[in-house]
Amino acid sequence: MNEFPECHGIIPARYESSRFPGKPLIEIKGMPMFWHVYSRAIKCPQMTSVTLATDDVRIFNAAEKLNVPVVMTRTDHSSGTDRVLEAARKLGIDAEAVVVNIQGDEPCLEPTMLTELLTPFAECEVRVTTLATAIGENEALSPDRVKVVRAKNGRALYFSRSLVPYDRDEKMHGFLLHIGLYAFRMEALERFGSLEPSPLEQREKLEQLRLLEDGIDIYVTETQHTCHGVDRPDDLATVKNILEND
Repeated sequence: MNEFPECHGIIPARYESSRFPGKPLIEIKGMPMFWHVYSRAIKCPQMTSVTLATDDVRIFNAAEKLNVPVVMTRTDHSSGTDRVLEAARKLGIDAEAVVVNIQGDEPCLEPTMLTELLTPFAECEVRVTTLATAIGENEALSPDRVKVVRAKNGRALYFSRSLVPYDRDEKMHGFLLHIGLYAFRMEALERFGSLEPSPLEQREKLEQLRLLEDGIDIYVTETQHTCHGVDRPDDLATVKNILEND
């Protein structure tokens, strides 16, 4: 029987954002957004630790005041995954432990989603996992909604902004929407960080394709939950309503 690995959540929290500067510090029900994400993440029973990774002293100081574990990272990372990798290195996470990239703009995160994301790591051959949820064709038509197709064992075959799989006979209309929560064995995260952007990644603008092109399997768990991210100030009303009625 395989021993379940240690699992460490890291929440990248960047201050500068073209659509919503200072987003991690925006108050919801009297607390900054990052606090809501952290508070929900630590409710996942599989999580060994959860740490905030920021590039800004204002966020760092706010986290310390609220007793949220935090590490300072560089300001020049091109993606949240790169920030997570730097933080994981600073924390000295073991090669076989699991690192969870928890989006810092998901204050309504369901802890059950993290459990679903982590469950496949009971098998020692699993190196990377992510989530997906069923959607209809109208939603799937949008290139902003990333679709995934997978094998019977849950292994991702491809991610695309295009409508995949193509329904030639127009008899089946189910699609899987990719949810951007990722978990990596530390050695797989290190591998990802060592790779240059791949051709398919550059065409689709989807960094997970870098892993597939390098031959690293990504296992996809289907969830019944949905995400309610805060991309713009207009999204705040929705998440506030959800949290008020939670």
